[in-house]
Amino acid sequence: MNGGAMLNAYPDSLGGTLSDIAQLLESEAFADAFRSFYILPSVFNTDLDRGFSVISYDLNRMLAAPEDVKRLKENGIDLKLDFILNHLSVLSPQFQDILKNGDASPYRDFFIDWNQFWAGCGEMTDAGYIQPEEKYIRGMFFRKPELPILMVRLPDGRDVPYWNTFYQQVRYDPVDAQDLMRASDMQYGEATVLAARLDAGLEAGQKPQELDFTGFERYREACIQLLEMRRKYLGQMDLNLKSERVWAYYDSVLGKLAEYGAAIVRLDAFAYAPKTPGLRNFMNEPDTWDTLERIRQMADSHGLTLLPEIHDPYAPGTYEKVARKGYMTYDFFLPGLVIDAIENHDGTRLMRWAEELREKNIHTVNMLGCHDGIPMLDLKGLLSDEAIEKLIALIVSRGGMIKNLHGAKNVYYQVNCTYFSALGADERKMLLARAIQLFMPGKPQVWYLDLFAGENDLEAVRRGGEAAHKEINRTNLTVEEATARLLQTEQSLADREAEIAAQDEELRISNMQLIEREAALNEALAELEQAQLELQASQLSAQEREELLAALQTQLEGQQAQLEDQQAQLEDLIGVRSRIIVQLASALNEANVQVDTDQNTGAIRLSSEVLFNVGQAVLKPEGERFLQRFIPVYMDVLLSEEYADSV
Repeated sequence: MNGGAMLNAYPDSLGGTLSDIAQLLESEAFADAFRSFYILPSVFNTDLDRGFSVISYDLNRMLAAPEDVKRLKENGIDLKLDFILNHLSVLSPQFQDILKNGDASPYRDFFIDWNQFWAGCGEMTDAGYIQPEEKYIRGMFFRKPELPILMVRLPDGRDVPYWNTFYQQVRYDPVDAQDLMRASDMQYGEATVLAARLDAGLEAGQKPQELDFTGFERYREACIQLLEMRRKYLGQMDLNLKSERVWAYYDSVLGKLAEYGAAIVRLDAFAYAPKTPGLRNFMNEPDTWDTLERIRQMADSHGLTLLPEIHDPYAPGTYEKVARKGYMTYDFFLPGLVIDAIENHDGTRLMRWAEELREKNIHTVNMLGCHDGIPMLDLKGLLSDEAIEKLIALIVSRGGMIKNLHGAKNVYYQVNCTYFSALGADERKMLLARAIQLFMPGKPQVWYLDLFAGENDLEAVRRGGEAAHKEINRTNLTVEEATARLLQTEQSLADREAEIAAQDEELRISNMQLIEREAALNEALAELEQAQLELQASQLSAQEREELLAALQTQLEGQQAQLEDQQAQLEDLIGVRSRIIVQLASALNEANVQVDTDQNTGAIRLSSEVLFNVGQAVLKPEGERFLQRFIPVYMDVLLSEEYADSV
């Protein structure tokens, strides 16, 4: 695994296919910018949740081809790919085999049968599933307000509950008269009328048991059975870690990801995978660590680095436990801390986090924007609740959308918003945020939309309907749009550079004028001194000497007043930049940080030997200590309240 920057996108985010992105990465604008590419899982054969409901890890033929991943590899770009440990799609071959063969399926125990899992721990309900006793589920963490169950109809007509932590959809196909006639002794006329009524009810979202059979009551049970047997599903079904077939499947998936060119494998939702009655159902210990270790042994055999994905508050220290076990971790704290530092002109908390990463030698992948929202839950314990609520309110005021756990208010999880919009669509803030990220410890991951100053896509949210809040930050761009935005960004940077150059020229001219005026003042002072000497030599009367001195003094005061007026005008021209230079030099001097500060431009100069040994590209320990002293002083001056409106 290399330490270079990593692009993050869906395979259709830029141009529509992975081939388009590969071509874009070969362009001059992107040359050598990225060494890695995190391709989100819609690159695989998937259905729901834009890729996170995997049918199989075969490439999605509409978006990617083997030659595309080969092309990326040949260009020196390794991949980060997802492996979803916890679940697999209803449409996967394994689950479809259960629907077809029922108890005779070799995959019958591949997924978690809810009733078998909770046997002896609760009571069977009339709906056909076990309701666990309160003592077992009181402390369990569920992603839904209701029990995580999908009722599945097997070929023998039984409804069996399967564990379903995340998404699910149940759909009933419409029927026609012939379908109803085959299911009962209904006549054609009756079947035609009833089929139309049933289809209208299904279209309105009614379940078979809720449909209106008035006048056709004798056919009710037969019709309901017909509809239930034709039931279709979408969903993410939890895998049974107690099945050795699941572990064989895990190993085959890791092998396939390695063949695609993966260097990093992101373990999505791994903390939900190990399950035991009565435990939390999230980061169960020691089961979670045992599971990760077994996966790591498989990954090592395929030359893969694991990146467990977990959102948990800072306070319990889960991120540190993951790091101590020898895994890379996601820096989900950085996005919120950077916004907090920039908006409050206070880098204290951000700096403290950077120091912790270095002191504890925590290896991270960090980011600003991503395919999900800006994490808020993770910040608990790192920022005060008041500071987090203030941060949420700020981002929401700029168009962000709150994602709460279980749909409950005030149980915040993340805010869905583009990072550029979260910063008030301010290009200067975005550039500063990116610079901070690139100099933070860790491998930087860059969300594609942030490269183009992408703003909130509220229209995509409206088009997506319910639960489409994530689409606010997933705008697909054509190749033409991406190219145009790059040109626009380059022009904006060029304009800004020209503006700075013009200001530098103004400053240079003003400095020259100041030097000339200082020279004139020195000349006047010299003349005054000479005049005083001549007065003494000529032995003039006291009165004459006083009159001459008074005249010279008046002349000098007039020149000094003129110089002060000119200096005030110059101060207006030099403005904030000069004050920053003076204060920066003073602060560095007070902190005993030995650097050369150019008083005209503010440039910081130091000998390369301070940071590096001759011929070496690795920071010396003395260099690291120097930067640890220098950067806080430098950032404190730039982010001080005095320059809040200018920096």
